[in-house]
Order: sequence, then structure tokens, then C-alpha cells
Amino acid sequence: MKMTFRWYADKDSITLSQIKQIPNVSGVVTAVYDVPVGEIWDLNRILTLKKKINESGLSMEVIESVPVHEDIKLGLPSRELYVQNYKKNIENLAKAGVKCICYNFMPVFDWLRTDLKRVAVDGSNSLSYNHDEILKLDVHNLSLPGWDESYSKFELNGLLNDYKNMSKQQLLENLIWFLKNIIPTCEEYDVKMAIHPDDPPWNVFGLPRTVSSSKDLDEIFSAVPSIYNGLTFCTGSLGAGKFNELVSMANKYANQNRIHFAHLRNIAYTDKGFYETAHPTECGDLDMFAIVKTLVKNKFNGYVRPDHGRNIWGENKKPGYGLYDRALGACYLNGLFEGIEKSMVK
Repeated sequence: MKMTFRWYADKDSITLSQIKQIPNVSGVVTAVYDVPVGEIWDLNRILTLKKKINESGLSMEVIESVPVHEDIKLGLPSRELYVQNYKKNIENLAKAGVKCICYNFMPVFDWLRTDLKRVAVDGSNSLSYNHDEILKLDVHNLSLPGWDESYSKFELNGLLNDYKNMSKQQLLENLIWFLKNIIPTCEEYDVKMAIHPDDPPWNVFGLPRTVSSSKDLDEIFSAVPSIYNGLTFCTGSLGAGKFNELVSMANKYANQNRIHFAHLRNIAYTDKGFYETAHPTECGDLDMFAIVKTLVKNKFNGYVRPDHGRNIWGENKKPGYGLYDRALGACYLNGLFEGIEKSMVK
């Protein structure tokens, strides 16, 4: 297992020096964030980013993410150009020593929450989701936390209209087309793709979802059986769906060597959705101990990062991506892995 930490490059308020001080964190998970979706990342820019990270004593082996252009998800003729650009990005990242790319295939929104700062009884705050609040929104006049600056209302309405008649099966077919085109490049350059599950794992605003359950994943892996076609095992995203048995899924996909990257975090269920908690098992409804034990039992040796954290101790950072609670999460996860690994040896 390699413990990593998400870092939003130079625009991140958290420094590489601070990340380096978190015990057992070997590298950062990052990207070139200002290149328009679908365009090629300049190799020199990638190498410059890598050099800066390496000079801080950290590695850059995981990229999160190389976004997939909406035209690929929609299956438009222009996807031919965008998939060629994507393959070039894989090649350039491989030249910089990248081993794993986390990506998603969610239409329009790659995550949805209704509150970015839900206050807990201890005074911390975190991301939360309330389905009733989602249902009350006017789909033609959306204002969503975290997305207000990503799309104009005109752009958003256009995208939602583009997907209006798309079925889950059509989206799945477009994902399989994408994978069949890029996986040979991944095999050539030894870069593993790790698809991120839908967040949340159900349809929202009529948008189809295709990476929400074990059944979905089985279809994706069956259609493109290469081991380079793998999974980002995100406990928070998959766990939001009570229908997902996370320990069973960890057992199945770690055993198949499909889990190349793991986002480990906890959530607590409410009557109308969920909210994000501190990482330990007792803080939420996911059995983090059992999940990690299952990964270790199946000899998981991929990348891990503590996923969304709370804002604690007066910190007011990017929702989900403050320093303190994620650092605590990394230490907790390190302890779980070490304790379970040593107990199994005995």
C-alpha cells in the first residue's frame, strides 16, 4: 500500500511541505488543472510539476484526473479527436513516471452535495447530501453548492438537454468504446486506469449513471477484461448506496486485482441522504476496519488516500480538502493497515 494525499497544485492552500510532514505519505495525487477538458497536456508542464513534487521528497505516480470530454460520454463524432488526445495524455504522463490515472464517466457533474458545510454537534463541518432538497430544485434554473462557478445556467441547460434522452445502456456503451480505444495505450505505457464510482450512485436530474454497483462494474470489466481497466474503490461514493456491500465488493475486486486506487472515507446515513464524517469506523456507518482488513487479506498493494475530510479546529479550507482532518485520516488508515498486516503475519 502506498499512502498518498490529494494536492491541487499551486492553487492549493496546503503546501507540499505540510503534506510531507504527515507520517508515511509517500506522494501526492494531482493534475494539470488549467488545461481545457479534451486538450493535450504539455509534457514539459507535467515534468515541471513532477520536479517540484519530487524536490519536496514526494512522488507523483497518481493523477486525479484526466477528465473525459462530454462528447465522448455523449458518443458524438467529435469523440474520435478527443480520444486521440486522451491517449496522448496517457503517453505523456507515462513519460513522467505516472502509474495510475483516476477518472470518472459521470455526465455533467462528477459529484453532488446539497450542503458544503453541514455543522456537526462537535462544531466541525462537512459535506452532506439531502435527496429531498435535490428534488425541490428547478432543473432549468439550478444553483448547486460547488458548481455555481463551473457552468453558466445557459451552459448547464444545454448539457442537461444533450443527455435528456440518453439511457444507462447508451452511456455504458460509450464508456466501453472509450476503454477499448485507450486500454491498448495503457498496456503499452504501463499506466492503469481506475474509474471512480458515481457520486452519489443513483440518477440525479435525469442524468444516467453507469458506475454505481457491483453489477455495473462486472459489466465494465467483462467488456474490457484487461487488468489495466480497473477501479478507484471509493468507500464514500459506493457506500452512499446502502445496496452496496462494501466488504464483499472489496473482496471481489481486490481478489481480481482490479482495485488500483482506494479513496477511503466514512459517511453517516440520514433519513434523506448522508453526511461525511471523520474516518474511523465508530464515526460513521461504514466498517472501515473490515474494509481495510479485506483489502489486506487480498494482498492489495495499490495507492490509497484519505478522502474528504471535515473542517476542524477552526480551519476554513476548500470543503472536503482541508489539512487537519485528512492528515488525521491518513494516520488512522496507516494504523489500520499496519495493525492488520502485522496481525496477519503472526
